[in-house]
Amino acid sequence: MKKHNQFAIISLVSLLVSCGDDKKNAENLFSIDDSQFKAMYHKDDHLNLTIKNNAKKTIDSIVYFNNDAKIGTAKGNAKFDFALASEKLGYQNLKAVVYYEGEQSETETRIEMVSTIEPKQLNYSIVGTFPHDITAFTEGFEFYNGDLFESTGQKGASNFRKTDPKTGKVLQQVNLQPQYFGEGITFVNGKLFQLTWQEKTGFIYDATTLKLEKSFAFDKNIEGWGMTNDKKFIYQSDGTEKIWKMNPENQKMVDFVNVYTNATKVTSINELEWINGKIYANIWQKDIVLIINPQNGAVEAFLDLSDLRKKTNATADDVLNGIAYNPKTQTIFVTGKNWDKTFEIKVK
Repeated sequence: MKKHNQFAIISLVSLLVSCGDDKKNAENLFSIDDSQFKAMYHKDDHLNLTIKNNAKKTIDSIVYFNNDAKIGTAKGNAKFDFALASEKLGYQNLKAVVYYEGEQSETETRIEMVSTIEPKQLNYSIVGTFPHDITAFTEGFEFYNGDLFESTGQKGASNFRKTDPKTGKVLQQVNLQPQYFGEGITFVNGKLFQLTWQEKTGFIYDATTLKLEKSFAFDKNIEGWGMTNDKKFIYQSDGTEKIWKMNPENQKMVDFVNVYTNATKVTSINELEWINGKIYANIWQKDIVLIINPQNGAVEAFLDLSDLRKKTNATADDVLNGIAYNPKTQTIFVTGKNWDKTFEIKVK
């Protein structure tokens, strides 16, 4: 057994602590001046960024970053004007690297950008009421070639099935292996895509035969929740305020938006449906469907579907989850986990 050099160990610990203290002291020299910052910002706002120079050091220059992307440089401690017009809704993580007297130091802060749109409530009417399988723990809901497809969750019971939308009769069913918790589905380019919840795995099937063609690993370290598409890209939720944009050809994420109202971010975004250029989205454990602009994540309107729950066998745990747009009738089919009914509604 080796004998450790006690003196060397003590010296190393002292060095690490000393270096950490030096870095901390350097960081405390400067801070981004947030004394005039607002609680919330909009895309038409500007930030005047300057540095608080507590130790009166001679600043040579400052490089500013937002969400790790360089946004500009200031000479000395001159004000830097940062226009927010091209930034995403959500948190802007600001960082300044201060160069001074042959040294450098970093300081950070953040602001939050919200939408400029106050969501309006839309009305709807019930066109029809149809049977729904009460054993179906609904995760995905989508029409394809006139048939209503539904995916279900729970390990050991996850599947997706082709159904008759008016009777609820299962016409064809594909079961997942018991280790997978099935989530959202969507049809694009002749393929059926399906997510799993926490297994970070997706599946691609032939849309006609429903034969499995390949599985793929998630491009990001996220959970799989809902899916939809605009016939070119797939949009995918992960249970947060994010909606990811995926290239179905290689299953790589190419972008994302954060879902925001004019007052706050909206988390727990779940099942998704693309309807007339907008994303309709369930919020997990809420009887509300949001209408979201896919370009920027702004919530433009919402549907309160709480009255539908009263017409079903739903308990508090049987959450609204399932939005399927029928382009032939221009109506929307909605249901919930383990509900005994599916409702066909028309948005006014």
